[in-house]
Amino acid sequence: MHAIEKILAKNSGKDMVHTGEIVTAKIDFAEINDLYLQTIYSFYEMGGEKVWDKEKVAFVFDHYAPAPTIKSASNQQEMREFAKKNDLKFHFDTNCGVCHQVMPEAGVIYPGMIVVATDSHTTTHGAFGAMGTGCGATDMATILMTGELWFRVPEIIEVRLEGQTQSGVYPKDVILSVLGKIKADGAVYKAIDFTGSYVDSLNVAGRMVICNMAVEMGAKTAYMQPNEDVLSYVNKRAIKDYEVVYTDPGFKYEESYTFDVSTLTPQLACPSSVDNVFPLEDVIKEKEIELNQGYIGSCTGGRVEDIAIAAKILKGKHIPRWTRLIVVPASAEVMQECIKHGYIQELMDAGATITTPGCGACLGAHEGIISEGEVCISSTNRNFPGRMGSTEASIYLASPATVAASILNGKITDPRKYIER
Repeated sequence: MHAIEKILAKNSGKDMVHTGEIVTAKIDFAEINDLYLQTIYSFYEMGGEKVWDKEKVAFVFDHYAPAPTIKSASNQQEMREFAKKNDLKFHFDTNCGVCHQVMPEAGVIYPGMIVVATDSHTTTHGAFGAMGTGCGATDMATILMTGELWFRVPEIIEVRLEGQTQSGVYPKDVILSVLGKIKADGAVYKAIDFTGSYVDSLNVAGRMVICNMAVEMGAKTAYMQPNEDVLSYVNKRAIKDYEVVYTDPGFKYEESYTFDVSTLTPQLACPSSVDNVFPLEDVIKEKEIELNQGYIGSCTGGRVEDIAIAAKILKGKHIPRWTRLIVVPASAEVMQECIKHGYIQELMDAGATITTPGCGACLGAHEGIISEGEVCISSTNRNFPGRMGSTEASIYLASPATVAASILNGKITDPRKYIER
């Protein structure tokens, strides 16, 4: 069996599960973000009284952090009251950051577990050898009541990433390239197992970027076998003992794709689909793309490593007068680490606006939304019309390095000229 199948079998009380089988599995941790007040209403409508385990549930206020409207403030207050009433051990308010960053930091994510959250990018936690997936309000209410949820055992495909990237090419470029080949509907309700020498060598942050965007191919979940970097991270933080789960030798994938990352160049997802991907150098040869805004942040591109490379590129320089650079650290811990290393000061000196850790403009809520006719290059994960503001705006997706190099020049720019080789 595959590791994902073993996790589902263990949590379902079975020795074995098979593709297509419907199982009811115990949930190891559940998270609700501040978009999903309906979860509480559904919980009570279905007869709920108390959550099944107050140590396995958390609210994370990240999409509207801090609340930009009276409605969002009211929603958050109702959620706080529910959390207080149930005496939840974990609660991450507007001062904490994005759920997919703060949960691993808090030690509630570890290998071999099932984590379900009201956010599609819960696939991120495959980076830790966990099974992570998103759900809606009614399914989450069921989890809060019972601690269980049904699953169809997914088909599992392999994405093998071999080699090492060139200077100036980052995990975001790798996953954009994969998306451009497999496409947005290429893995609907399937699990993606990322394997290969590139994956084996990736640090925690890089793994999270790649697993995060598996859902952009329609994936139910993503997985990477934990390496030493992951285990070192988890061992310092995990709130409980865990067991790493391994895929059986010779496991037969439904499909297998192999990519050689050693020849890859910086990539660009062009408007208005995440799989509309081309080598950046090809795009800018055809036309010059002037920018109004650069955006570095989110559960995809707001970690220490992302902000560090932006600061390195922009140190001692300044963005053009009529452009904007919004930097949104993924968590308070990330923000503090970046302050300690001087990255925040360097970015502010370069003209950047630093905002509260959270989701910010990634979902078009606040803190950097764009207007009609504007062009933004972003390290986030989606670029469909209206994602970051006006439906008449254009969004290009790229690595944080590409975002920094591009906004520095006021037009989309290859970052490799700024990276030491």
